[in-house]
Amino acid sequence: MVPFGTLLIIILVILLISIRQVNEYQRGVKFFFGKFHKVVNPGWRIILPVVQSMTKVDMRIKAVDVPFQEAITKDNVSCKINAVIYYKVADASKAILEVENFWFAVSQLAQTTMRNVVGEMELDELLANRDAAAKKIETIVDKATDPWGILVDSVELKDVILPDEMQRVIAKQAEAERERRAVIIKSSGEVVAAENLQKAAEMLASQTGALHLRTLNTLNDLSSDQSNTVIFAVPLEILRAFERAGGK
Repeated sequence: MVPFGTLLIIILVILLISIRQVNEYQRGVKFFFGKFHKVVNPGWRIILPVVQSMTKVDMRIKAVDVPFQEAITKDNVSCKINAVIYYKVADASKAILEVENFWFAVSQLAQTTMRNVVGEMELDELLANRDAAAKKIETIVDKATDPWGILVDSVELKDVILPDEMQRVIAKQAEAERERRAVIIKSSGEVVAAENLQKAAEMLASQTGALHLRTLNTLNDLSSDQSNTVIFAVPLEILRAFERAGGK
């Protein structure tokens, strides 16, 4: 017969080694004789040795860095692209029972999905609509990981690296575009200036003596600088005035 004190000590030791702590940000997946039993909430839980076991699952949002992937766009341009994916476990039991090493599976799925999405887009579309590409990757990965109990929060594209030759081509294209805009702006300014000169000429021509006054005003401005050589241009209105006076 085992003494009562010894038996009590053995029971206490078994209880002590059976206590498992589940933190607030965790859930425990409990097994009984190797079969799934239930999901354990945070707190102290007793897991009997041999007959029971428990796997803890972190329920917090995780950030997974998707390494650079070689991809070819729809218009056959090679590029390297990387991203970061934010996800969390929505169902702890599925994350353990349905997939082995769920965080590795999510990373691999994100890599292949990223290459596929880039292959469906042209380079200009990818560079101009990175948010749209990231949203498409997020939708595909979220749908594929639903059976694993994973909820994808967001996907962000970090860098798109192009070959040196393509970077030079894009730089030349951007420079040509800036020159085109500069020419358009300059020509638009010349059109506006010509319209204003036309209006001014019409106003001066419509008033008798207005052109003569404008000429005198211009001569007054020129006389302020002694180094200027002034050549007088006699307006036709003055000549016509002399002509009318001589006729009378």
